[in-house]
Amino acid sequence: MIRLGAGRLERIVAVGAHCDDIAIGAGGTLLTLCAARPGLRVDALVLSGGGSEREREERAALAAFCPGADLRLTVLKLPDGRMPGYWEEVKSAVEELRAGTEPDLILSPRTDDAHQDHSGLARLMTTAYRDHLVLGYEIVKWDGDLGRPVAYQPLTPQTAERKAALLEAHYASQRHRPWYDREAFLGLARIRGIESHTRYAEAFAVTKLTLDLGE
Repeated sequence: MIRLGAGRLERIVAVGAHCDDIAIGAGGTLLTLCAARPGLRVDALVLSGGGSEREREERAALAAFCPGADLRLTVLKLPDGRMPGYWEEVKSAVEELRAGTEPDLILSPRTDDAHQDHSGLARLMTTAYRDHLVLGYEIVKWDGDLGRPVAYQPLTPQTAERKAALLEAHYASQRHRPWYDREAFLGLARIRGIESHTRYAEAFAVTKLTLDLGE
């Protein structure tokens, strides 16, 4: 398996349409990054759930997923499932985020995610951050939209277990969902691990990638 590094990472951006999107899609990657780089700045934007129990869950969860990081989280109050109707508000939020940080890496939903909130946000991220590495994370759900990813972040067994435990511990509001359980999270991580010749992994889509292979 060919491995490419992203160089020195000091700042990253992570975005989600809903509270728990970032943790489900890239929680293991966040744990890995923050363990390797104490003091890493993480600018996180979530479009919905502001002022509710969901925001309280998200703040506690991302603090746990980003130990030792300089975490700066904004949670807005846009309505779940209605993001296309609030395009201007979403675009303004992304533009404000873009103006406030120059990240080395961006974690975002996939542009081909079946949920309209996810895909709409993803398309804005790839246009706002044209010269950045944008990794599109995947979210397991009933739509059956998981595809063939091209990039993988290996996870140690301890990190994969930690991710599943944190998801179960911090998002009590989601436990009633039939797909929201430890088996689903570890099962997908195991499949992505098989595909990347490791035990566990998180997988990402890459819209565009520039290589620097030397002379």
